[in-house]
Amino acid sequence: MDFKGLVDIMTKLRATCPWDRKQTSESLKPYLVEETYEVLEAIESGEPAQVREELGDLLFQIIFHSEIARERGDFTIDDVIEGISAKMVSRHPHVFGDAECETPDDVVQQWEQRKKEEGKLRDSVLQGVPRAMPSLLRAHRLQDRASRAGFDWDRVEDVLKKLDEELAEFRAELKAGRKDGIEDELGDIFFVLVNIARFVKVNPEDALRRTISKFIHRFRHVEMRAAEEGLDLSEMSLAEMDVLWDEAKAKERGEVK
Repeated sequence: MDFKGLVDIMTKLRATCPWDRKQTSESLKPYLVEETYEVLEAIESGEPAQVREELGDLLFQIIFHSEIARERGDFTIDDVIEGISAKMVSRHPHVFGDAECETPDDVVQQWEQRKKEEGKLRDSVLQGVPRAMPSLLRAHRLQDRASRAGFDWDRVEDVLKKLDEELAEFRAELKAGRKDGIEDELGDIFFVLVNIARFVKVNPEDALRRTISKFIHRFRHVEMRAAEEGLDLSEMSLAEMDVLWDEAKAKERGEVK
């Protein structure tokens, strides 16, 4: 089966399947987001077969949206391919032209310059960062854009001082019991943490997803060990659960078989 065959499958589904025929670009939005995150999860699993499958699901969503657009007379999947192909050639003149780029940073600067020449980033360097992005990733992108415009600290130590400052302001609002102030200061703390992640070249979304996965794995260990001992978590003390939590951590380090 080639690419055209997959497009033909989509066309037939839209013509004959009640569920597929009913869908709109709006109704499909949750599936597009879901499939994107499943691709990320598959990549993190390190399983090529899983990555291949999830990329296929995401590709099908793209074809689905394109087929709906074709029916409306807006564009086709061929237009999508042609558009992205032209964009990639245009934004890589060091590959497809005579420009020279020695480092990845040179490529990024050239990319931004090409976007300006295309009429993007006309009003602000912060243009084009989607509001629907996950907040941590959006903050990271916005900070990166501002940094390239020269709005940045010089050292990560300066950002750490800012974190201390924001923590102090958060404690003050917490002590005063001001809900709006607590929310504002907590947001500032998250924003500074993202800046720290950027300075140490860590994607904050990846870091948090990794920690979430670690939490799930350790908590499941606590649940299973409690069940083995005939205990109910709701009846255990925090100290008792901490023992099992530490056991899970030791197991991860290979200290417990």
